[in-house]
Amino acid sequence: MSETRASRNRNGSERAGHGPYASTLVDRIHAGGGRLESGEVTIDLAREFGFCYGVDRAVAYAYQTRLEHPDRQVWLVGEIIHNPSVNERMREMGIGFLFGQHADGRGYGAVERDDIVILPAFGIPMEDMERLRRIGCELVDTTCGSVMLVWKNVRQYARDGFTIVIHGKFYHEETMATASRATWEGGHYLIVRDREEASLVADYITGRATDREAFLERFRLALSPGFDPDVHLDKIGLANQTTMLTSESLHIAGILLDAVSERWGADQVLRRFRNYETICSATQERQDAIISLLEKPLDLMIVIGGYNSSNTNNLARIAGGRVTTYHIDAADGIRPGNVIRYKPVEANDPVEKSDWLPPGQVHIGITAGASTPDSEIGETIARLLTERGIAIPGELTEEQ
Repeated sequence: MSETRASRNRNGSERAGHGPYASTLVDRIHAGGGRLESGEVTIDLAREFGFCYGVDRAVAYAYQTRLEHPDRQVWLVGEIIHNPSVNERMREMGIGFLFGQHADGRGYGAVERDDIVILPAFGIPMEDMERLRRIGCELVDTTCGSVMLVWKNVRQYARDGFTIVIHGKFYHEETMATASRATWEGGHYLIVRDREEASLVADYITGRATDREAFLERFRLALSPGFDPDVHLDKIGLANQTTMLTSESLHIAGILLDAVSERWGADQVLRRFRNYETICSATQERQDAIISLLEKPLDLMIVIGGYNSSNTNNLARIAGGRVTTYHIDAADGIRPGNVIRYKPVEANDPVEKSDWLPPGQVHIGITAGASTPDSEIGETIARLLTERGIAIPGELTEEQ
């Protein structure tokens, strides 16, 4: 079996998102300072948006693998990234899916020795990696470097006897992959979704809460096998899903640090608490950029990205507290007749809304999650302009 590792060199002089997912319209707006003014419509793009370098490389490696091996069976473990149009394109290229909505239910049982399996940017659990190695198939590993940094910390925590508390979603691919690194090293983990759950853990650490069975029931889907809160919260090391809301991760760290200090005393903190902040730089940059964009007098914000994309949902959360925000998963959420299909902030399912785009002068902010290609952003802008009867500047289309 051979393994290929995607290159992780960064080139800060160029934006990600080019190649087959480029947009001439987005490039022109970006080169012009991020603003488009046409008729009664002003559009401001966030300073950082769309494909990050890790996503760009993951998608590029999938394309490269398919093109270089047209006669071999190529599989994706699951979605390469959380973007519906990109994953649909993978299907059109003849790449199969082992898990998820596009899979046929056989899972790893479908993989043969001569096949190629592409590991997604989120990574996969250790037990899955070992199963693929036993099969002997060729692996193309596109795991993001930021995710691998979290894994490094988690392994060290576990080796040193710390229970890993992960800020993330227990069902997310990245979090499952991270949690597996703890148990692989003989350690334990506990996953907390938000500040409320972190506060419940803090209450148990300090003794303000003592109902062990209630604790285990509350976190039953987010615990390592054999987890005992009376034993495994004595020493904790924090980690996070790299796409979480930065401010929330920092707040959770503070909640748990205070609990450890209260329970054992400030002189015991260094021995019982560890935290290395590992929100990825692309996530941080996009969150900072939308905060900066919200300082403008916007009438509404459009956030583009998969509904199951954690970093995109967090961008919508940031914007939703300041201005009317529409989270669409693709450009076709902008529909003729002044209709939009979007997912309200904190909701689970999308809805449709009529007359969403106000008449007259309108100032629109646009950003996109790290799994959203420029082509999707450009098509969204084109649909907005068309809806207001405005010609696309320079007669550019997304096919050019």
